Amino acid sequence: MTHGTDEPDQPVIRPAPHRWLWYALGGTLPERHRGWVLFDTTTRTWGLRHVARMLVQMAVPIALVLIFLPAPFGLRIAVVGGGIFLGLIYSLAYMPETTETRVMKAGYPAGTATAVRDRAGSQRDLRDSERRRAAAAKRAARYRERTGR
Repeated sequence: MTHGTDEPDQPVIRPAPHRWLWYALGGTLPERHRGWVLFDTTTRTWGLRHVARMLVQMAVPIALVLIFLPAPFGLRIAVVGGGIFLGLIYSLAYMPETTETRVMKAGYPAGTATAVRDRAGSQRDLRDSERRRAAAAKRAARYRERTGR
């Protein structure tokens, strides 16, 4: 099976914590983690994973503001909260582009992550449609059984 490319699926090898931290900060992972990068950016929870990476990126500035800003602690918390909110807005606005960049850094062509997510969504829709159709048929059969029609 391929992911929008002519290349076979790569094994999904999770990176070690220090490599994941580097990846979360925007670094490139070694070739052996290529399949995991595609998985990370296309799984059902890809949006939550993106937000987690964004929070890791913001951890250092947040810590610096909390430690070094010469202001009352309440004001420092407010500044950090505003920064997280603003960072979250920008991060969510550019989420598809950011994940495509990560996938391209791993060696996949542009558009691969979007194509894989779209294909998975279509397959999920088909399964849901079949499930709903089967449930409707069961309800109709029960109704016919009860009413004798």
